Amino acid sequence: MTGAPGILVRGRASIDGAPLFAPLALELRAGQWTCLLGGSGVGKSTVLRLISGLATGADFDGDIAATDGRAVAGRVAYMAQDDLLLPWASVSQNIVLGSRLRGTPADTGRLGRILERVGLGGQADKTPAALSGGQRQRVALARTLMEDKPVVLLDEPFSALDAQTRAAMQDLAVELLDGKTVLMVTHDPAEAARLGQAIIVMHPEGLRPFPHPSSAIPRPIDDLETLACQASLLRHLRDGVS
Repeated sequence: MTGAPGILVRGRASIDGAPLFAPLALELRAGQWTCLLGGSGVGKSTVLRLISGLATGADFDGDIAATDGRAVAGRVAYMAQDDLLLPWASVSQNIVLGSRLRGTPADTGRLGRILERVGLGGQADKTPAALSGGQRQRVALARTLMEDKPVVLLDEPFSALDAQTRAAMQDLAVELLDGKTVLMVTHDPAEAARLGQAIIVMHPEGLRPFPHPSSAIPRPIDDLETLACQASLLRHLRDGVS
């Protein structure tokens, strides 16, 4: 049983009167990973920003609610595609940025534990310029974990990484976000097939749920069912089936 709620998004969005996405009903199941795919410009990142309460530049006509009846605001952590690290701040200072912005003391014990879990125990005082791309992504993940929110939104967080580092980061994220309600936007069918406990393809006309493998995540990259799901997703996205 998880304490994380499910999230329901219903409505439509437009920019300057032009539709961005058609009326949709998106359900994120409590405590599970939902992967959202689709072509560029269909509104995937806008959905993430709407849930997180960030500015979108779009007019949204609809509602966003948690299945436990409580407010969504204040219970969401957001990890962007870019690491968005402050270049003048240390690794530790970047990780506790949320606490600093809120004017609340950071839990230094939790900070130390998270640094160790993401493999950055010896990098706490370094600035982002001294880190590799994979290490910077781990700092961004650590910052998301530090928030300890029940709902986590990931916008292509591993897309800039090489294949080996990406697989390692996926494994780490699944482990450390266990029990959270996770929505991840990705363009990668292999990533969705490996991580999705629900897979949804977004089209201008709406959403299409997509069959996912039955095994636990993160799935082995050479699992036959996972490979079949990946191939089917790729064909669907390539052919633009709606």
